Amino acid sequence: MAGKRYSRQRELIYEAVMGSKEHPTAEMVYQWLKPVCPNLSLGTVYRNLNLLAEEGVLVRMSFTVERYDGDTCPHSHFRCKSCGRVFDVEPDYDEALDRAAEQVSPGFRVEGHDLTFIGYCPECEKQ
Repeated sequence: MAGKRYSRQRELIYEAVMGSKEHPTAEMVYQWLKPVCPNLSLGTVYRNLNLLAEEGVLVRMSFTVERYDGDTCPHSHFRCKSCGRVFDVEPDYDEALDRAAEQVSPGFRVEGHDLTFIGYCPECEKQ
């Protein structure tokens, strides 16, 4: 684990995320670790998860912020890491990707997918 300074709590948090395939929330990590680390607070879990994401050893997956799109046809999006704006992007929806996901994930029935590209929009790229 990369890091600026050693912290036993940070190490436990990192190990909990790395040992899970659930893409856990901070609340889940907190509940898992509370029995072995009674002095742990939810705030400490959030702070350390954010720090680990900033260091690049974890990926923050922002599923909690809801956005709305008037275009109900399947299509992809682009989210700017700097300004946070979301744009439609042109690649056509690819149903073959749904079938491929089913083939590598036996037992799952895929009804669709959301594809979001992440990077910098033209305005932020200029800066």
